[in-house]
Amino acid sequence: MKKLIAIAMFVLVGFAVQAQESAKIEFKSEVIDYGEIKKGSDGVRVFEFTNTGKIPLVITDVTSSCGCTIPEKPKDPIAPGETGEIKVKYDTQRVGPIRKTITVYSNAEEPAKSIKIKGKVLEEEI
Repeated sequence: MKKLIAIAMFVLVGFAVQAQESAKIEFKSEVIDYGEIKKGSDGVRVFEFTNTGKIPLVITDVTSSCGCTIPEKPKDPIAPGETGEIKVKYDTQRVGPIRKTITVYSNAEEPAKSIKIKGKVLEEEI
């Protein structure tokens, strides 16, 4: 019986230690402001982040709230202490305000993280 209790304690302690080791994603900025840009301008912006966790960060998916915004995730895992990028391309042929949410899915402590873009696309002046 004592052996069974000892084994159970080792298993529980092992799970507790393993649970503490995780990836953690920290963005340099969670909002990118395009400001006022002209129709047809370059719509590509980059979110920079760092894995401040203890295990490699794996980004499994990145989605946007609209088809006018195309995000691109890193292909490889980001090692602890390393930085990575998520590129976002907004369709600047659409005139008007920009307010879009990009959701990043990963193995981080926070498995779904929202980042945002904002700004305004102005009509071309004649």
